[in-house]
Amino acid sequence: MENVVPTKANLIRAEGYLEFSLKGYDLLDKKRNVLIREMMSYVDRAKILQEKISQVFETAYAALRKANVTMGIAAVEDIALAIPESTDFNIKFKSVMGVEIPVVSFEHQEIQPCYSMIRSNAAMDQVYGKFNEVKYLIYELAEIENSIYKLAMEIKKTQKRANSLQNIQIPKYQDLVKNLSEVLEEKERDDFVRLKIVKRKKG
Repeated sequence: MENVVPTKANLIRAEGYLEFSLKGYDLLDKKRNVLIREMMSYVDRAKILQEKISQVFETAYAALRKANVTMGIAAVEDIALAIPESTDFNIKFKSVMGVEIPVVSFEHQEIQPCYSMIRSNAAMDQVYGKFNEVKYLIYELAEIENSIYKLAMEIKKTQKRANSLQNIQIPKYQDLVKNLSEVLEEKERDDFVRLKIVKRKKG
């Protein structure tokens, strides 16, 4: 920057860069705050969901232990393998300050056991019901945790850009504007003094 010629045009250009950098920092700062607020709302939801999932899992595993004892592990495994893969959800995306956030939509469906009632018992029915309940909670948690990750990455990126402007670009142009202004003001004073001397000599 020390090689910049001290001219009025370069001063105006430097002031423009400084103004642009300040506006850029302000926008990034606002974006970062919006993203942080959005992420914290997801974090709060995640905590509630994780607690709920833990409670349902606890009940589900207690029922699973009972089913293993009363039916035998092999029979329970056979039933588990017969349950089809879940496809009762849909994933779309919404934009939050340019960040694509997943939105998982689904409808709670009535349980339709795909195993013979003759080979199962009440414990197995409870296992199926509780793990089905967990499934929908996991859909929500997957959406939330993925959103938190994406927002956190964007916050980190935004913070890096804001820091670059705040600590490098803005100070650089502030110094340049200051130095150019001082040199030009000194030059104007020298020109003024020379002009007075010339006028005095002519007078």
